[in-house]
Amino acid sequence: MPFVSFFKRKDAPPDPVIALYAALVEKARDPKFYTAFGVPDTVDGRFDMVVIHAMLVMRRLREVPDEVHATGQRLFDLMFTDMDRSLREMGVGDMSIGRHVKKMAKAFYGRAAAYEAGMDAGSDELAKAICENLYRRGQPAPDAIAGIASYLHRASAHLAHQPVADVVAGKIDFSVPV
Repeated sequence: MPFVSFFKRKDAPPDPVIALYAALVEKARDPKFYTAFGVPDTVDGRFDMVVIHAMLVMRRLREVPDEVHATGQRLFDLMFTDMDRSLREMGVGDMSIGRHVKKMAKAFYGRAAAYEAGMDAGSDELAKAICENLYRRGQPAPDAIAGIASYLHRASAHLAHQPVADVVAGKIDFSVPV
């Protein structure tokens, strides 16, 4: 599990937001994204895949605005607590952590908005968002862009059929084939 509090009571019920975050991180780490679609297997590439899956969760929660705010905010906070921890493990110094996390949060909002707008606007806009954000330093194959775009639409449709109450309870199913 990507983030666990060592101060939490062992008999406490599991935190559904931790379960939600763990599920989206697990899916973001699916090797097929990196092999079949050429997503860069780097810190940035993995961050981008987490952003994509967090955006999909937020998109699903949007149907219930109170849940988007409450669960979405807790998910965002947990994600960036984990990012902070990961940066520290990679050796980023205490004095610059805040700057790095702030930059990552800005990137999260920009990329998530671009993917979502692309999904709502159509295939050309989504392909542009994928190209500019996920593959920003490379020249992906057209079938890689199409594959990621197809995955985003299929995953969004798959999540749309899951009850929001289940998602909020941390019971989310990301079993969409890549």
